[in-house]
Amino acid sequence: MILRITLFILLVTITAASAQPSNLPLRKALETSSRSIRLDVPMTNTIRNAFKAGTRDFSGKPGPNYWQLEADYTINASLDTATQTITGSEKISMHNNSKGNLGTIVLRLDHNIFRPLAQRGASVPAETTDGMVLTSLKVAGQEAALSAAEAPRRGNNDNTASKVTISGLTQTVAFINLAEPVKAGTTVELEIEWHTKLPGGPNGLGHRMTQRFDNKLFQPTQWYPRLAKYDDLLGWETSPYLGPSEFYNNFGKFDVRITVPGGWIVSGTGLLQNPNEVLTETARQRLSTVLNSDDEVTIVGATEKGPGKSTAPGDKLTWHFVADRVNDFVWASAENFVWKATRATIPGKGAVPIHMVYLPERAELFEHAGKISRHALEFYSALWAPYPFPQLTLQDGPSEGMEYPMVINSNQDAADHETAHQWWPMMLGTNETRYGWMDEGFNQYMNILSDADSGGKPYNLDGLGQYYGWMSGDENEAPMMWSANDAGSGYRFQTYQKAPLMLSMLGGIVGDQAVINAMKKYTAAWAYKHPSPWDYIFFMNNELGQDLEWFWYYWLWTTESVDGSIQDVKTTSGKTTVTIQQAGQMPSPVVLKVEFEAAGPVIKTLPNAKMIDATTAEVTWPVSVWFDGKRTFDAEMNFGKRKIKKITFDPHGRFPDANSDDNVWPQK
Repeated sequence: MILRITLFILLVTITAASAQPSNLPLRKALETSSRSIRLDVPMTNTIRNAFKAGTRDFSGKPGPNYWQLEADYTINASLDTATQTITGSEKISMHNNSKGNLGTIVLRLDHNIFRPLAQRGASVPAETTDGMVLTSLKVAGQEAALSAAEAPRRGNNDNTASKVTISGLTQTVAFINLAEPVKAGTTVELEIEWHTKLPGGPNGLGHRMTQRFDNKLFQPTQWYPRLAKYDDLLGWETSPYLGPSEFYNNFGKFDVRITVPGGWIVSGTGLLQNPNEVLTETARQRLSTVLNSDDEVTIVGATEKGPGKSTAPGDKLTWHFVADRVNDFVWASAENFVWKATRATIPGKGAVPIHMVYLPERAELFEHAGKISRHALEFYSALWAPYPFPQLTLQDGPSEGMEYPMVINSNQDAADHETAHQWWPMMLGTNETRYGWMDEGFNQYMNILSDADSGGKPYNLDGLGQYYGWMSGDENEAPMMWSANDAGSGYRFQTYQKAPLMLSMLGGIVGDQAVINAMKKYTAAWAYKHPSPWDYIFFMNNELGQDLEWFWYYWLWTTESVDGSIQDVKTTSGKTTVTIQQAGQMPSPVVLKVEFEAAGPVIKTLPNAKMIDATTAEVTWPVSVWFDGKRTFDAEMNFGKRKIKKITFDPHGRFPDANSDDNVWPQK
C-alpha cells in the first residue's frame, strides 16, 4: 500500500509581491497569481466508519471484517393477460450477515411509482395503476396488519415494535418494524402475497415506464417486492425510486415459477428447469444444437404459434427458472415470440448460449443482435473476467435498453452496452442509485474499447479528456456532490458521460493499458461484492503505484478543468524554456510534443523525453510541479541546437481545456 497524503489542502506560501495591495478583486487576483491544490479526497462519515469497523480500508480491497446481506427468493407468479396483472406470492430468506441486530426491514415496492400521486423524477409512466398491492405480509410467521394506520418509520435503528407493523405501502420504499429483531448471523423468512398491473400505452417516458405491448407482449421489471440493500456504509438504502436512476440489490438465489397461457413463450434470468413440461420436442431438439457452432438456430419460428406448436400443449403452463448468485430477476412473455439462439465462446470457460426472443414484425431489429452480443461477451470476458453466468437472453419489448442478470431488454442497437452491464453491476454490485458513474460511466468507457475491437482497429481515447473543458463548470454534474438519484438535469452527464473523459485523462498520466490492467484486478477483487467510490479510488492508487487522490478529487468532487496554454517560448544556446500556464483549478502533468526541423545538429537525449520519430520528441514533467501553487511553470529543455519548429502542450488531448488553440507554439 502506498503512503497516503493526509493533508487536506496544500498551503501555498504567498510571495511578498502577491501580498502587496491590488486593485483587482480578490478572486481575480488569486486566479492570476496562485492556486491551492487539494491533494486528497473527502472522507465522509460512512467511509470513515467502515474503515473503523475494518470492513474497508486504504488497500481498496474488502477489509478483513467485510460482510454483506444476502437474500434468497422463492416466487410463484401468474400472468392474467386480460387484466395485464401479475399475481404472486414469495418467500424471502434474509441472511443477516452483519454484525448487528436488525429491528427494521426495508422493502422496495418499485411499482408504486405508477401510482397517481407517486414521487417521481423525469420519468412518466405509460399509465397510472394501483401500484404494488400487498395483500399479505408475514415476518418469521408473524402477520402484519396491512390495513392498520401506518406506523412511523424507524429507519436504520434497531428499535422494535410490540407487533409487526409496516409503513410506506403506497410509496416505493416501505418500512417493516419488527416485534423481535433479526439477530446478527441469523436468517429470517418473509412471506408476501401481492399483485400489480403492468402499465402500457404510448405515453410512457423513460426506461421501465412501459412494460407491455397491449395484451400481446409483457416485459415486467422491478415486478416483485424486493428486499432493500443493507450494507456496512449506509445501513438500509432508503432512497426512493424516482425513475431515471437505477438500483442497488442484494446477491442471492432465485427460484421462480411463472404461469402464463399455453402457447406463450417465457424468457428470463437463470436456467429453465422444466423444458420437458413447457417446450415441444422439436424446440428441445433444436436447443440441443445451439452450442455446436456460431450459426443462429431457430428454436421457435414465426409460423409456430399456439399450444402444441410454440410450446407444449396446455391451457396454462408454468415455467420454472433458477438463478444463483444474482441480484435481480426479470422475464418477458408473448403469444408469438420468435425464439432464436446462438453461442459465445468464453475464454477459459467454453460455450454459452445467447437467446433472442422478439416479435416477428420486429425481426430486423434483431438481425445482427446475436453477432453483436457474441462479440461483447467474448471481448469483455477477455478484458475483465470470464462471463460468470450460464446464458444470456435478449428480450424484445417497450423498455429497450435495460440490463438485468443474464437478461438484456434490448435489440441490436444497444446490445453491446447492455451486455457490458453483466460485469457492472451484475458481477460488481455497485450502488447505482447513488454512484451511477461506477456502472454506466465505466460501461461507456469499455464500450469505446469494444467498438474499436469489433471494427478491427486500435482504441483511441485521445481528445476525450480535453473535451471536458467545454463541459466543465456546470454545478449540476459533479458525481460525488450529487447522488445520481437526485442529479436532475445533470443525471445523464454525471452518470454516463463524465467517467470516460476522466479515464481518458488517467490514461494520459499512467498509460491506457495500465488503467485497463488495474481495472481488471479491481474486477477480481470485488466480484459479487459491493465496492464504493473510495474502494475504487484507493484500489486504483495502489495498483497504479501513485497517490492520485488529487486527480480523483478534481474529477469526482468538482467541475474544474486544467485550461493549459503555452505563454512563451525562448531559446538560448540550444536551451529552450517553455512557459506553461494553467488557468483552471485542476492540475495536470506537463506534456509537450516538440517537433524539430528535418536537418540540423544531433538532437540530444533527455531523461524525461522519448523520441516518437526521428524529428519528434515527447517531454513530460510530473503533476507535482504545480503543487507549490504557482499557475506558471518554466519547462526547460536542452535538446541541443537543432531548430524547433513547433511545440504542443497536451498533444493527445487528455487534459480538460476549453481552448486548445493556445496549446500550440507558434500560434497561428
